Amino acid sequence: MKKILHIAEREFLATAGTKAFIFAVLVTPVVVGVLILIMSRMWREGPPRVEGEVAIVDQTGQVAAGVQAFLKPDRIAERRQKAYRRMQEAMPPALRAAAGGEDRSKKGIERAFESALGEVPQLSVLALDSGSDVEAAKGPLRATPAKESGAPERLALIVVHADAVERKPGADRFGSYELFVRSKLDVRLTDEIGDGIRDAIVGARIRRSGLDRREVEALTNVDRVPSRTVSTAGEGRTNELLNQLIPAALLGLLLVSVLMSGQYLLTTTVEEKSNRVVEVLLSAVSPMELMVGKILGQFAVGLLVLALYLGLGVIALLSFASLGLLDPTLIVFLLLFYLLAYLSVGAFMAAIGSAVNEMREAQGLMTPVMMVIMIPWFLWMPISRDPNSVLATVLSFVPPLSNFVIMLRLASSTPPPIWQTLLAIVAGAAGVYASLWFAARVFRIGLLMYGKPPNLATLIRWARTG
Repeated sequence: MKKILHIAEREFLATAGTKAFIFAVLVTPVVVGVLILIMSRMWREGPPRVEGEVAIVDQTGQVAAGVQAFLKPDRIAERRQKAYRRMQEAMPPALRAAAGGEDRSKKGIERAFESALGEVPQLSVLALDSGSDVEAAKGPLRATPAKESGAPERLALIVVHADAVERKPGADRFGSYELFVRSKLDVRLTDEIGDGIRDAIVGARIRRSGLDRREVEALTNVDRVPSRTVSTAGEGRTNELLNQLIPAALLGLLLVSVLMSGQYLLTTTVEEKSNRVVEVLLSAVSPMELMVGKILGQFAVGLLVLALYLGLGVIALLSFASLGLLDPTLIVFLLLFYLLAYLSVGAFMAAIGSAVNEMREAQGLMTPVMMVIMIPWFLWMPISRDPNSVLATVLSFVPPLSNFVIMLRLASSTPPPIWQTLLAIVAGAAGVYASLWFAARVFRIGLLMYGKPPNLATLIRWARTG
């Protein structure tokens, strides 16, 4: 046991003590931090001011006035304020508190919201004659007017069809409209104009029918209230975004930690074999002691990576737990399933590393392992949406997939029954035993084998005869 611990310590220090490892572990937080700084600067600058003209050919004679009223700057500013208030109401209180208090958070978020949208567009609506030539009206969209002329730049042209307000005799459907815009016009402004046309046409249809628009809207509009999640900790507002991101974040942490430590185990094993260092090591320890020591050493490396990235999100995790969105016991399950997942994957990585002479030869043998590991990531969305489906339940008991799938289900809004979790742990432990048994036999034979690299069938034959 003492020799195994010495090998594990050597493996850990040889990996975690290098500049490359420190850079690889820290590069992601640094890049994220730089991106946050760049994005915040870009948001403060905001998009350029928009000012111009929107022409409309209203063949009904009943829509142009509504479009003019909808696109007035004060009406646009009023709608933005309503949208901001809805966003503020939907924001979790913990997120507002994390920004430094309610008032400070409100001001900061409001500034970011206004900066992202830019200044209120200064639009003027020009109503053209209903019989105007549409092709001639498109002309100003292709050319920029001279600055000295003082004429506003035409940004869009709206053509409202004659049957947009009143159906043609015998027709079941109303007509519509056409919208032509200047090249590279901001999509947000295009959406604003489209909303204005729709609002004006609907208003004209209601007036034509002799109805009261306010009464119609009162009859047809039902406020959508946010759902409230009920748990043993109490009630709290449901946050659909976090319900999707939390499982993805935990699955990502598990995958990154397992893949990074497994890759280091494969690399060090191949390097030691190609440099004949392994022959010196085998003179002092047995192949089994060497394999177990290397697996334990890289397990500590992956655990360090997992702890570092968990540390970056510990404040958010504690906030989520206080809101009932994340059970702190998930962290315990994360560590447990990291142990099972790493031992399963690490055993295969050690077996592959012992069987090849250089990293290039390992790629073909690694492909099946990598494909199996990435299956839960590909199935993240369907499993998150229906964590108790037949697919999710079956995969929870198929090692090594079970370690990733059950973690994804545990972090979902409807976690599995406790018996399924316990059965998944048993299945994961059985998978670990099978992986270590296979790796031990391949490791003992392949470690001193040189020459032509083996294929998967050869590794299976070694395991059967080893």
